[in-house]
Amino acid sequence: MRIAIITGASSGLGKAYAQQLDRLGGLDELWLIARREERLKALGQKLSTPSRVLPLDLTDPTAVPVLQTLLEEERPVLDTLVCAAGFGKFGRAEDLTGAETASMIDLNCRSAAEVTRVCIPYLKRDSRVLEVASCAAFQPLQGMNIYAATKAFLLHYTRAIRRELAPRGIKVTAVCPWWVKTEFMAVARDTANPTAVRHTPFAMRPEAVAAWSLTMAQCDRPMVTCGPIPALMRLGRKVLPTAAVMEIWEKVRKI
Repeated sequence: MRIAIITGASSGLGKAYAQQLDRLGGLDELWLIARREERLKALGQKLSTPSRVLPLDLTDPTAVPVLQTLLEEERPVLDTLVCAAGFGKFGRAEDLTGAETASMIDLNCRSAAEVTRVCIPYLKRDSRVLEVASCAAFQPLQGMNIYAATKAFLLHYTRAIRRELAPRGIKVTAVCPWWVKTEFMAVARDTANPTAVRHTPFAMRPEAVAAWSLTMAQCDRPMVTCGPIPALMRLGRKVLPTAAVMEIWEKVRKI
């Protein structure tokens, strides 16, 4: 059985990846993971590829062992793994609650690494792994510092496992887009300091990000920025001191 696993599949980028993989075809099943079971079921009914709904809260330490047990029982060939589950909160460190801070780290870092770990034995030559990071990973970002730090972790983690899995012919790609038109913005602003980042202009369509990053992952690209703004941010981080980049961000986030 040849499958794809998508986390965060109930909305946003995760949903877009599920729809794009369904359009591409060639899979026996899509395994859809997210907290909201009703949304996963609704998505699965619209896909032509048979879908397995796994309503798991990946911030719960007991969730990944459920996936691991299912993999051990089914022994599938994992064609594509997309770790798209994640969220962010705007605000200074002192504005965030302990629960918000811990949940961001758990979902954006721990769960991505744990899901990837239990999936690795089922990847074969030419399998794809896409870890959805962000262009926020390229530099520290005051006003959304925890989120940016978690994505920096995910970027470095992805680059490292790419080298580790290269001898097996497995393609690993870090996806680092700009703002994406999803529920991310509403969730990020539901905090004690919603105006820490005032505007999120030029947001990208999740369908475009999913389609482009899957294509580039198939071409074995180590990183995909999916647009000119994150590409410029990546270049700027290479040529400018961190302090200068943070000063530019300080002005941009207040516009």
